[in-house]
Amino acid sequence: MRKEGKKRRKRKEDKKRVVVSNLLFERWAHKENPNRHYCGNQIKTSKYTVLSFIPKNIFEQLHRFANFYFVGIVVLNFIPVLNAFQPEVSVIPICIILAVTAIKDAWEDLRRYKSDKVINSRECLVYSRKEQSYVQKCWKDVRVGDFIQMQCNEIIPADILLLFSSDPSGVCHLETANLDGETNLKQRRVVKGFSQQEVQFQPEHFHNTIVCEKPNNHLNKFKGYMEHPDQTRTGFGSESLLLRGCTIRNTEVAVGIVIYTGHETKAMLNNSGPRYKRSQIERRMNRDIFSCIGILFLMCLIGAVGHGLWNGTFTEHPPFDVPDAKGNYLPLALGGFYMFLTMIILLQILIPISLYVSIELVKLGQVFFLHNDLDLYDEKTDLSIQCRALNITEDLGQIQYIFSDKTGTLTENKMVFRRCTIMGHEYSHQENAKRLETPKELDSDSEEWTQYRCLSFPARRDQGPAAMRGQGGSQPLRRSQSARVPIQGHSRQRSMGRCEISQPSVAFSSSIEKDVTPDKNLLSKVRDAALWLETLSDGRTPKPSLATASSIADFFLALTICNSVMVSTTTEPRQRVTMPPSTKALGTSLEKIQQLFHRLKLSSLSQSFSSTAPSDMDLGESLGANIPTTDSEERDDGSVCSGGYSTDGGYKSSTWEQGDILGAGPGASLEEVLQAPALSLAGPELCYEAESPDEAALVHAARAYSFTLVSRTPEQVTVRLPQGTCLTFDVLCTLEFDSVRKRMSVVVRHPLTGEIVVYTKGADCVIMDLLEDPGCMNDSDVEKKMRKIRTRTQRHLDLYARDGLRTLCIAKKVLSEEDFRRWASFRREAEASLNNRDELLMETAQHLENQLTLLGATGIEDRLQEGVPDTIAALREAGIQLWVLTGDKQETAVNIAYACRLLDQTDTVYSINTESQETCNSILNLALEEVKQCHGPLKPGGKLSGFRLPSATPPPASGAPAPDVGLVIDGKTLNAIFQGKLEEKFLELTRYCRSVLCCRSTPLQKSMLVKLVRDRLRAMTLSIGDGANDVSMIQAADIGIGISGQEGMQAVMSSDFAISRFRHLKKLLLVHGHWCYSRLARMVVYYFYKNVCYVNLLFWYQFFCGFSGSTMIDYWQLIFFNLFFTSLPPLVFGVLDKDISMETLLALPELYKSGQNSECYNLLTFWISMADAFYQSLVCFFIPYLTYKDSDIDVFTFGTPINTISLATILLHQAMEMKTWTIIHGLVLAGSFLMYFVVSLVYNAICVTCNSPTNPYWVMEGQLSDPTFYLVCFLTPAVALLPRYFFLTLQGAYGKSPILRAQKIDRLPVDKRELEIQSWRSHQRPATIPGEAHPTNRLGSPASGQSFRSSTPKNLSPAERRYKEDWVLPGERCSRDHTRDDPYSGDSWAKFSSGEHLLLEPSRMMASGQTNSNRPFSRGSHRRSQSSLTI
Repeated sequence: MRKEGKKRRKRKEDKKRVVVSNLLFERWAHKENPNRHYCGNQIKTSKYTVLSFIPKNIFEQLHRFANFYFVGIVVLNFIPVLNAFQPEVSVIPICIILAVTAIKDAWEDLRRYKSDKVINSRECLVYSRKEQSYVQKCWKDVRVGDFIQMQCNEIIPADILLLFSSDPSGVCHLETANLDGETNLKQRRVVKGFSQQEVQFQPEHFHNTIVCEKPNNHLNKFKGYMEHPDQTRTGFGSESLLLRGCTIRNTEVAVGIVIYTGHETKAMLNNSGPRYKRSQIERRMNRDIFSCIGILFLMCLIGAVGHGLWNGTFTEHPPFDVPDAKGNYLPLALGGFYMFLTMIILLQILIPISLYVSIELVKLGQVFFLHNDLDLYDEKTDLSIQCRALNITEDLGQIQYIFSDKTGTLTENKMVFRRCTIMGHEYSHQENAKRLETPKELDSDSEEWTQYRCLSFPARRDQGPAAMRGQGGSQPLRRSQSARVPIQGHSRQRSMGRCEISQPSVAFSSSIEKDVTPDKNLLSKVRDAALWLETLSDGRTPKPSLATASSIADFFLALTICNSVMVSTTTEPRQRVTMPPSTKALGTSLEKIQQLFHRLKLSSLSQSFSSTAPSDMDLGESLGANIPTTDSEERDDGSVCSGGYSTDGGYKSSTWEQGDILGAGPGASLEEVLQAPALSLAGPELCYEAESPDEAALVHAARAYSFTLVSRTPEQVTVRLPQGTCLTFDVLCTLEFDSVRKRMSVVVRHPLTGEIVVYTKGADCVIMDLLEDPGCMNDSDVEKKMRKIRTRTQRHLDLYARDGLRTLCIAKKVLSEEDFRRWASFRREAEASLNNRDELLMETAQHLENQLTLLGATGIEDRLQEGVPDTIAALREAGIQLWVLTGDKQETAVNIAYACRLLDQTDTVYSINTESQETCNSILNLALEEVKQCHGPLKPGGKLSGFRLPSATPPPASGAPAPDVGLVIDGKTLNAIFQGKLEEKFLELTRYCRSVLCCRSTPLQKSMLVKLVRDRLRAMTLSIGDGANDVSMIQAADIGIGISGQEGMQAVMSSDFAISRFRHLKKLLLVHGHWCYSRLARMVVYYFYKNVCYVNLLFWYQFFCGFSGSTMIDYWQLIFFNLFFTSLPPLVFGVLDKDISMETLLALPELYKSGQNSECYNLLTFWISMADAFYQSLVCFFIPYLTYKDSDIDVFTFGTPINTISLATILLHQAMEMKTWTIIHGLVLAGSFLMYFVVSLVYNAICVTCNSPTNPYWVMEGQLSDPTFYLVCFLTPAVALLPRYFFLTLQGAYGKSPILRAQKIDRLPVDKRELEIQSWRSHQRPATIPGEAHPTNRLGSPASGQSFRSSTPKNLSPAERRYKEDWVLPGERCSRDHTRDDPYSGDSWAKFSSGEHLLLEPSRMMASGQTNSNRPFSRGSHRRSQSSLTI
């Protein structure tokens, strides 16, 4: 029992790490330090050392089957009974192959070694008890338990627990770009109990013991506790851990104790490097190598049997059959077995030994040209394509399914505030919509204005920091990016301080995101809200009612407070406003403001005030209503990070806020204003550091209405109100956003009312379920109002979603002091827990976030990327099926799908939403039955791919083609499919669909879908995404592509290829993918042909040498043939050949299907090449044999013409395969042939006794003087290549392949080529797709809101577009205009005969299929395409 108890304690202790201060053991022996068992901080990513390189590298290379095979052949050749060649000579080929690979590996490892040396030699400050101060040490000398002092812009050397920060609030700011690529700042907090330090941290006074979890690779998970000398414990989490590789920003000094070092740090545990993937060609090639092994086995068996039969014809032992020392002869069976092994040695090159090395070199060449393609370079981000996986480039040409994320991949991930609804009232922001219609013009104007600013006033740029130093502050710390390490070759823009405006260093801060034009109707309500807040500040009691003014104030306060946005400045890292909360509205008169403007020479801005603000009472409205609606150069308030310049060309040191003017108090003089700590003219403008673009958009929107976030600390957040008053809210607790809760909450104490308020924002599907039940209200009028508000808000949310907007709900809750005290105690217990900490924290959040009061909702537009519709259309023409997997709402995703042409107005769209497995099964059966009626059953044995399926039976309509099918499905339905084993039916339905849209899907569901299609359909899959939630999907696909966008670099770091824009996918697949596949596939087939053709010459000779294993070609000639004479042409062919030009491939995307069908390399092409190789080897052997028959020439004189003929035939065969001819191609082919003659002449001239008794001395010289040699060398290749030439001629004349037709088009002049391409495309599109022929003239077409808006961006406002859309009758059905039914309609009876489809409400579906239609939504506003099935 005692032993078992010790084992249990040991297992429990193994899950923990105990860390103490090293200072306590500095003068002790090393063995006494309990931290001695932990590894050091030195990292080693290199694999080899000088001593281990050769054995370790050889061992790794022998894992390749081909290398292991040839080493075995060499070993066999050293057995005297079996040797077919000189043993020493047979070692040369495999040594060269291994040496080339070893040199490449050594070069790569040397680069890793040098990089490790640079990192390990970096210096940091480590506290020394002996020196009583911090001393410089290298990173490699840091140990667990050391105290490290870090300064601003310094990279963290190890995983460190934060114990001190120079920030008064105990906050340290990090930039994690080296880990995940995210440029926005993260907050880390000092461990509780260490934040209230007035003086510098003293490491010698630290006597606590740290207990934490073992090293792991979870970047965002860390838990532990600190045990104090009095046995009390303090819990901490990931918010106090500084990770290795991150950069300290906006913090002067930070001190911490080292927890994890070296390879045990979280960054190193996540650094797995690029994964090894085997391409489809490589898998097929390995299968064909086994076919070659079968051929080799058969040929060796024939040789062994033939040797036995030939020896059996002698009545007595021939003179060349030598007995052993005892006079015994080998039995025929044993002699045949030895001959079998000898034949394996002789015919070994049937397996292409140099093929693997050639493929690696070809792929390096292909990657080089990919990197240098300017069309795949993005100037805005200064990023080009990055190839992280070098061994799957050819798979780019065989993709059948693309799985794409939506946000940040199809869209910009630039969130623009568009609309909002507050207490059931909708504000459309039409002026803001007009501003967004011409973003490119605005951006170009701002870029020109930026250049003017940076060039015109060079002297004044240095005055901002000087002014700040004059106030007594220290030298400001700019947010420098010089310490950033480049990530995997992705270059980044360096920060240029305040001058870098066109490429802002702050994430999510472009002008299109910041500059929000307020809604005029809402501005008047904001004035009432400001007055309502003023009544609170004056101590007057407002009327207790559901007043709109109070709700609007709470709405904008929630937008400003409920986020993790940090406030920083352009000149200083973070300038907090430490102004006490004002209790009275500041009553600065308009005349004093005008005088202040006049003194500061800001006349233009003053005029805008005087012309729009008639009285003091309208001051709040005038400030909010007119400043933000002016032009971008005049609206300095909206331009958060723009430079400070007035509209008349005069320079001002910073942007003026409304509160900047009013914040100095009544009668403030110019000197008082300049001396204000945060709101003065010398104080630089505010920048918002947001962790997500949604948060930034909401804060910028609140700022447009003069609810300005001024400062944020862990304990307080300060908001400036429209009238200039600054309110400081005490932050009692923050519940961060997570993907499970799908919401964020912040608990604050209201400075005016003293109430404890919970502000919550999150997904509407979650917040709506957490609202207070109106039925619990005592007042019936209040109950009716609440129900009305919820109904209207839900209608507005559906409207936003149909317009393609991202929706968020805003809610609040007021807590009593007692309730909050109990909840806070529960929360502290959960935070200090080491076991089940996450579950307990989730439970506390659920206790708080309920019984909420709805304030309103927001609609944010994620703008579509440039070129996305054209790219999707081209990929669809190429036969690629595109699935979009997103976590957004269904209506939002559907409208984005229509906007980017993923779905078309003529498509039949099936929307399936159900949680029941039985219902899902029946609906899938129903949908399959109907689709089969329209399109016919799938062809038996048809390839499971994403191609558009031809109808086996005519469509039931009047001869018109059946519409294409689209499928929309949500995450709950996916769970029902996976749990109910309905994958086969689901996949069968998707095979009829040209597009599939999966909404509300989790990262796990995304990867499961990719694996389902990849494994069940055996299709080539590609996943593309830009965020951390796309990593699992990217890793599950055959090819993963990461987009280096707004969401960091996690997707890029886990991908095979990295691009900057979705439109680059078009050329990457259609051009480079096609070329890479075509080149490599034909090169592999050529290699097999070349080796089989050459080795068969030796096999035919065995029939005339008694199957003795002899050769008629010299050993050195055999070795040089593969290594030198025929190695360069395939390499040039694999890197430079272009079967079709880039212009034709882009103009005719359907040419991509040749790669999907593996037309260049499949079972048929392989065996045709094998047959051709056997035929050519027969011709190349027997024509010289018949020519020299019955002559007295020696064996090498007979073999030299055969060797020369075979070389000429193989090189000419390569020339016939080349589709592109350049000087390089000609030089390589001619050079290889000439090199053969030069080497042969030199070798035959110096080799007198190289191969006794038969020597090749002077053989080539003698052949060159013989006319018969020339005749045979000209005649034999012509006969050998005649069938292939005849086949290629017939194929070119009568072939109907699209590739052949495109090659003919490429040879035409430019004008005729364009006409042929237009003719081709017109035949490929028999019917014009509505919405594409005249996109700008279809004002009355029933397009979706997003599609409609994209076709006529400047003609109509959103309200006018909705008005015109509602004119289209829901029942219309015609050949050109197809409407979409309202998904919330109560008319849901089945009509399947004439295109009318079952329409059920998602949330009201019953088991029997009945529906409940008690939700009063407008009919006709949400139309589906021609027909729709919504479950």
